Amino acid sequence: MSLPGLATFRDARSSAPPRSEEGAWTPEAEWRRRPVPNVLPQGWPAPTDSLVVVAAHPEDPVLAVGGLISRAVDAGSRVRVITVTDGDLSHPGGPVPGAILAARRVREADRAFATIVGNPGGVAPMDVVRLRIPDRAVSEHENDIAQRLIPLVAGFGTCAANWRMDGFADHDSTGRAAHLACTETGVAFVEYPLRMWQWADPDDSRVPWGQAVRVDLTDVQLARKERALSCLASQISPLVPGRDDRVPLPPEKLAYFRRPYEVLFR
Repeated sequence: MSLPGLATFRDARSSAPPRSEEGAWTPEAEWRRRPVPNVLPQGWPAPTDSLVVVAAHPEDPVLAVGGLISRAVDAGSRVRVITVTDGDLSHPGGPVPGAILAARRVREADRAFATIVGNPGGVAPMDVVRLRIPDRAVSEHENDIAQRLIPLVAGFGTCAANWRMDGFADHDSTGRAAHLACTETGVAFVEYPLRMWQWADPDDSRVPWGQAVRVDLTDVQLARKERALSCLASQISPLVPGRDDRVPLPPEKLAYFRRPYEVLFR
């Protein structure tokens, strides 16, 4: 069965930003010195009942909503994380086979999840579901993903997913699939940006600032998130020094996710 609305969302992508060029981004210093996003309305406390996070890649939840997950767990909420791919193509053509890289990213994400809720070295008190869709091929499976998500998000109070206009194909497709699943199930839907911080700037009219809220983190939650980010070794340091020195999340980009707050679009 094909879910209604899928073609509509695909057609609406005409205003989506182009994929950002590697090596060109808006530095965090520029975001910090401007009112947006620092003066966004603070709100949206941790859900009191349940939170489900849908993410294109294993570490996306840690980067974008790790603090929110920490708040939800602290509040006693039921939490589920659903990752669409295992991220086997973060280093295409590199010396590490994709299956091995994917397994490594999954292990790193699991350690980060446990760390972000204050249980480093243990198991995170949340349900983690992996759909294992091929990396960088999410758009080819979008309808199937939406249908698989329906029973996985049903019954949750709120779903947070990749922003549908983030400018990276896997992110955008994951967001659209999650939105359709939430429409089918009546689950409240919010979106988190990732690549946007790279290609946009505070004056970019393509960013829905009027729908944005800031989720402030406590000192404890921020410290947990910082430790969790350090678990993502394959993404923040060279994969094989001297043979593959590519770093998907160098310090300049990681800085976006070290803020004492997170941003969501409602």
